[in-house]
Amino acid sequence: MNKYTVTLADNGNIAVDDTILVKGAQAAAGSRILEGFRPLFSAEAVTRLEQAGYVMAGKTHVGEFGLDLVGEFSYYAEQTEELKGAAAEAVAQKEVKAALGVDMNGATRRAAALSGVDFLKPTYGTVSRYGIISCAASGEQLGVYAADVEGVKEIMEVIAGHDEKDGTSLKENSYSYVTNQDVKGKRVCVIKELLEKADAEVAAKVNAYADQLRKQGVVVEEVSCDMFDIANTTWQILMTAETCNNVSRYDGVKYGYRTETYKNIDELYVNSRTEGFNFLTKATILYGSDVLSKNRYDDCYGKSLRVRRVVAEKFAKLMEDYDAVLTPVCSKSAYTAYGMDKAFQTVFEESVFTAVANLIGVPALVSGGVQFMGKAFNESMLLSLAGCVERAGE
Repeated sequence: MNKYTVTLADNGNIAVDDTILVKGAQAAAGSRILEGFRPLFSAEAVTRLEQAGYVMAGKTHVGEFGLDLVGEFSYYAEQTEELKGAAAEAVAQKEVKAALGVDMNGATRRAAALSGVDFLKPTYGTVSRYGIISCAASGEQLGVYAADVEGVKEIMEVIAGHDEKDGTSLKENSYSYVTNQDVKGKRVCVIKELLEKADAEVAAKVNAYADQLRKQGVVVEEVSCDMFDIANTTWQILMTAETCNNVSRYDGVKYGYRTETYKNIDELYVNSRTEGFNFLTKATILYGSDVLSKNRYDDCYGKSLRVRRVVAEKFAKLMEDYDAVLTPVCSKSAYTAYGMDKAFQTVFEESVFTAVANLIGVPALVSGGVQFMGKAFNESMLLSLAGCVERAGE
């Protein structure tokens, strides 16, 4: 790590990723364009935790705007040979009790799997998005890293609930979560197509986890389902379009990075954004601009909105027969350093495992290096399925 070093206090506190506002602390979303920005207020989730007696231990690195695999392309941290997520590692190393992260394109879930900790992306709208640096508002969701499902449950019960400051927040004032529901006889499906996209080591991990569930009385079956590739393409179109729109506000004028080389307002905008954004963000902006253009809007963006509804219906149909979906969350058990010129395609390929949960807003839980997804508001079932395996391994 270089000039933007994460500070962490004693064990028992909460780390906050750099896309979440903490009053007075730099919030740069891993980007040079927001260097020096210090908010005057904290995110609602941070405020609720502080009011409940938790202490924010520090900010953790993220990849620029959360667009990369696990946080490898932060402007403030050098890429290491083996890629790990900073917040997930802080939890794995027991430097903090838990951490908050924003899941926009699966980076948080991949990081949790690689570091061997749990991460819950809850149902869209159950945790306030007020006070996050937003890129893809229709699918990003603030979630929780913890060492186990009990830790996830503890933090979720503090931060979940309606917030009138967030227009996407659902009206339910509070939510309760359970980690010990009876899972005997519950039905879980493993998606054949996703298992085939993972390498042999990851596939073996998913199959071994399925065997652990069977020992607890869970019925696990492999099924074929074609919606995950479709969901990934759809979400990438929507995500890039929304990101293109949201980052347009960062122009070197009001706050953040401003180029030193300009002669007029046009050069100020162009040079600040050229120097302030990395290659992956620029690629995302260009792709988003294209799908929002007059000639492509109906065929790309408009169609993707319609496909989102179709995917939601197909997922609901699948959930009529099963209580949860079990899948890999990464194609491999470790990521190694790679060039940023390959990032856009690399992230697209890896997001096939995670995109459906962002696209349609259903909960997703990573535990033991694998991923559960389920029906909206069914976090307790996912936590209980993972919990029965965690308790069996104690």
